[in-house]
Order: sequence, then structure tokens, then C-alpha cells
Amino acid sequence: MIADVLADATERMNKALEVTKDDFSNVRTGRANPALFQKILVPYYGTPTPLAQLASLQNPEARTLIVTPYDKGALRDIEQAIRDVPNLGANPTNDGNIIRITLPDLTEERRKEYVKIVRTKAEDGKVAIRNIRRKAKDDLDALKSEVGDDEVSRGEKELEQITKKSVDAIDDALKRKEAELLEV
Repeated sequence: MIADVLADATERMNKALEVTKDDFSNVRTGRANPALFQKILVPYYGTPTPLAQLASLQNPEARTLIVTPYDKGALRDIEQAIRDVPNLGANPTNDGNIIRITLPDLTEERRKEYVKIVRTKAEDGKVAIRNIRRKAKDDLDALKSEVGDDEVSRGEKELEQITKKSVDAIDDALKRKEAELLEV
């Protein structure tokens, strides 16, 4: 039973770690990366739809991205959704068939802003992991009457190790992303 609680906590912490890393990929560095645009929601026939489902994204140059919609009728909606994204600074241009997005160079001030955003996302990931730990600890405490205090305390020590490993993984990903952001 303790192993089940720990396995569930490990799985959920791994998912939280993946979500945090995914959030990091949505923060712009010096290059135009299609991952920046994957989660942009476009109002398509009244339904918010992810851009990746409405168009293909290509990266021909370092700061240029080409969006080719599958449905030409959604061209204007896609262009407006990209323009409305905060903290991107993208300037989409529409030629009737494709949307060409040129991202401006990042200034030092803008890079520092992005570092703050990434740190916030990392802290959100750590909070999610701590919440998972708290729930798992409550589940372990509920098992005390069935398995005994010694087994529960061993399980709690193991839970702490799993938590530390997950938090360290977020810190490592944060350091890599900060270095990537501050690299000129």
C-alpha cells in the first residue's frame, strides 16, 4: 500500500516536472521556435483551438517563422491571435496564403523580464510538487493504523527523496533556461 502511494506520487511529480519544462519551452529565447506558438488558442468557428491543430509551423530562419493554415478562412483569426499574445513581441504579416512572423531581437531588459517569467513558472512547478507531496503524506498518515509507524516513517523518508529529486530537476531546467535566455 505504501509502495502504491509512493508510485502515484512519483508519477504525478514527473507529470508536474514535464508541465514545467513544457512551460519553459513556451518562453522565447533568441530564436523563433515553433514550440512558442503551439499553445496559442485561436477562435476558430467560435471555439478556442490550439494553433498547432489549425496550421503547420516552419522555421526557415533564426528569427522567422512561417505559419501555413490548413483552412485559408482562418488566416485572419490566426494572425490576430498571434498578435494578441503577451510577452512575445511578434509582428505577423499576412500575404493571403501564409503568415510570416518575424521576432525582434531581444534586448537585455526583455531577457531579464523573460528570466522573471521562467522563475515564476519554476516556482509554480515546485508548488505543484509540494502539493503532491502533502497529499501523499496525508495518504501515508491514513495508513498508520494498518501498517505501523515504522513503515510509514520509512515511506515518508522515501517520499522526501522523491520530492527533492523532482525539485532539483526543476532547478536544473531553470538554470539551463536562464543560461539560454541570457546568452547573447
